[in-house]
Amino acid sequence: MPYRWTDDSHTLTLWPHRSMSNRGFVLFIGATAALLAIPLLAVLGSPVLWALLPFMAIAVAGVWLALNRSDRDARLTEVLRLDAERIELTRHEPRGGTRRWDANPYWVTVHLHKGDKPVEKYLTLKGGGREVELGAFLSPDERQALYGELSALIRGG
Repeated sequence: MPYRWTDDSHTLTLWPHRSMSNRGFVLFIGATAALLAIPLLAVLGSPVLWALLPFMAIAVAGVWLALNRSDRDARLTEVLRLDAERIELTRHEPRGGTRRWDANPYWVTVHLHKGDKPVEKYLTLKGGGREVELGAFLSPDERQALYGELSALIRGG
């Protein structure tokens, strides 16, 4: 699962799935460029090659940029710290920003909204006058499992 509790079970770190390693990125871009180059073999040595080459380069550059953007967006992390007097959620955004929420854990409730808004099994923490989402990037089953763990920890802590 893309989240981890620390040994003391009072700090939770969540992150989005990362489906492609750096090596996989290089292999995918190389394979894309190679497969796009195959049709160019038919026009090798003719002026048509120079007309098609920019479009092939634009296609590879587009794939490169899209995968880089996806990788940057996956740098998001959420850290939840819980102790007897305070619960704090810190969200580190992919572009460098940080958002924080804290409340007294006695008044915090964990909610798992079963509907499809905005995502299936939407997980939120409510307390301190606000309701904040947690792990929107997790799968519905992962949010369900996390809901059980968080509910037990907050009720027991």
